[in-house]
Amino acid sequence: MIHDSVDNAKKGGGCPSQGGSQDMAARQKQEEDKIKVSLSKIKHKIFVLSGKGGVGKSSVSANLAASLSRKGFKTGLMDVDVHGPSIAHMLGLTELLDISEAQMLIPKQVNENLKVVSVQALMQDKDQAIIWRGPAKTGMIRQFVSSVDWGELDYLIIDAPPGTGDEPLTIVQTIPEALGVIVTTPQEVALADIRKSISFCKTVKLKTLGIVENMAGFKCPHCSEHIDLFSNGGGEKTAKSQGLEFLGSIPFDLRVVAAGDSGVPLMFQDEESEFTKAFTIVVDNIIKSV
Repeated sequence: MIHDSVDNAKKGGGCPSQGGSQDMAARQKQEEDKIKVSLSKIKHKIFVLSGKGGVGKSSVSANLAASLSRKGFKTGLMDVDVHGPSIAHMLGLTELLDISEAQMLIPKQVNENLKVVSVQALMQDKDQAIIWRGPAKTGMIRQFVSSVDWGELDYLIIDAPPGTGDEPLTIVQTIPEALGVIVTTPQEVALADIRKSISFCKTVKLKTLGIVENMAGFKCPHCSEHIDLFSNGGGEKTAKSQGLEFLGSIPFDLRVVAAGDSGVPLMFQDEESEFTKAFTIVVDNIIKSV
């Protein structure tokens, strides 16, 4: 099954769940059992989601996982953004995933406490488009839970594409005990979309830990003046109006972009930056909430 998924991902097409109806039923039963076993070894599952793209959701996911691992927690990061995976690049992962003798995918080890899996790490050609319909994406996500050797984890961070489509719904159905963290920026267009994310969480009964406001402000490197790039305070106001916890605001920092391009999250590079200090508050609030 894993071999089929790897081959199909490299080719950019093909459903990883093909087969006859009887074979399919047997495979699904086997997969369900493997999912239960895998999830039983993971204490906390955190699903990072957003209503729209461009709010820095993947950056938040990468730095959240990095921060948790730096605090000593055994952490896994699962990138299920099939069409726009970026986690592998942000964490400097360039090699393909290996497969164990037990036919399990072996996550890439970033440091002693952090493991990562991304669909991008299944592809020989990183620029190859993956042209999959919903069932294929569903099969891939389920296999990232059932057929990856995550081992014992304190936290599994799940980074999905924005919106309320196949991938977020599959995550909720596959990992019903997942806890949502919603990422937004302060401007109204992002807040309008985040309200849809909140509605999604309520509809599918996804327990939500709270809202993170990203790119909340920018400190001018020349005069040190604080500049509100996208208005301010919108995330906190939305959290209060929706009865959700406000987990904190993260400032815009040019070094986050450079860190993502270099493959080393800023959390690993500078413990004293305003970004790192603000992000640490967010992470501490998440730890308290779970």
